[in-house]
Amino acid sequence: MPIKIPEGLPARKLLKKEKIFIMDEDRARTQDIRPLNIAILNLMPEKEKTELHLLRLLGNTPLQVNITFLHTATHVSKNVSKSHLDTFYNTFEEIKNRRFDGMIITGAPIEHLHFEDVNYWKELVDIMEWTKTNVTSVFHICWGAQAALYHHYGIDKDELPKKCSGIFAHTVLDPTVELVRGFEDVFNAPHSRYTEVSLEEIKNHPNLRVLAVSDEAGVFLLKSTDNKHIMVTGHLEYDATTLAEEYERDLAKGLDIDIPKNYFPNDDVNKAPLNTWRSHTHLLFSNWLNYYVYQETPFQWE
Repeated sequence: MPIKIPEGLPARKLLKKEKIFIMDEDRARTQDIRPLNIAILNLMPEKEKTELHLLRLLGNTPLQVNITFLHTATHVSKNVSKSHLDTFYNTFEEIKNRRFDGMIITGAPIEHLHFEDVNYWKELVDIMEWTKTNVTSVFHICWGAQAALYHHYGIDKDELPKKCSGIFAHTVLDPTVELVRGFEDVFNAPHSRYTEVSLEEIKNHPNLRVLAVSDEAGVFLLKSTDNKHIMVTGHLEYDATTLAEEYERDLAKGLDIDIPKNYFPNDDVNKAPLNTWRSHTHLLFSNWLNYYVYQETPFQWE
C-alpha cells in the first residue's frame, strides 16, 4: 500500500525511482479506508537524508500512511533551508491538538550534552508528555531512544571511551515478541554514537523489556511493557553509505576517529560497503506499524 507525502518533497522523486508506492492527494481522499497518521519529529541535522531513509521504510508496508513532519521551534537547523521547513514541516504548537496513530522521534548528534543542556530539551519533554495521550505508539531512534529512557524511565546515558561506529551482530532474546517476528536469531545493524545505556538498569526496570543485544555494541532493541515506546539505540534506517559519509565528515573535522568496525570490505575505505541489514530494517518497521500501531490504535479517536 502507498505512503502519502507532501507534493514537492525532494525525497519524492527518489522514492518513485525506487518504485516505492506514493499516493497523490486526490487519490488518497477517495480511498475508503482509515489511513494511519504518523508524525516524524526529525531532529537530525541533514533532514532531507533522514526523510528519505524513513519514508522508504514506511512506504513498504500493506498500510496507507499519512506523514506529518515536525521540527523544533526552539532550535534553528543550520543544514536545511528555512523554505524547506516552512513548506514541509510543522511545529509542535501547530499539531498539538491532533491525535496520531504513531510517531517517530529521530536521533540527534548531541550526545556530548547532558539532556537538560540541549537547547530544545523543554520542547522535547513537552512533546514526549503529549505522546502519552495523543499517540498510540512511539518509535525512538538512537539519541531519541536515550532521551525517552531518561525522561520516561529515569535511565541516563553513559559516555563511551570512543565512538561506537560500525556494523555489529545482535542476538534476538525472544523471537515470539511481535516486534522481532520473522527476524533471524542473529542479525546485523549499524551503530553510530558516543554514549550507551546500561543493560542492567534496563533489565531491572519493571516497565522495560530488552529484545536484542550485541556483545560488542550492547543494548540495541527494547520496548516498554505496555508497547507504548519502541527504542532502538542504533540506526537500522541507514543507507549502505551513511556510516562512510559520517566517517569522512569526522575526519574532515580533525577528530581522532577509528574506521567503522565490520563495515568496509577488508577494512579498505576505497571499497564500497555492503548493506547487510536492509531486510531486518524493513521487517522492524513493518512489524511496528502492524502490531503496535495499526492493530492497537482506535479506528476513531475520541
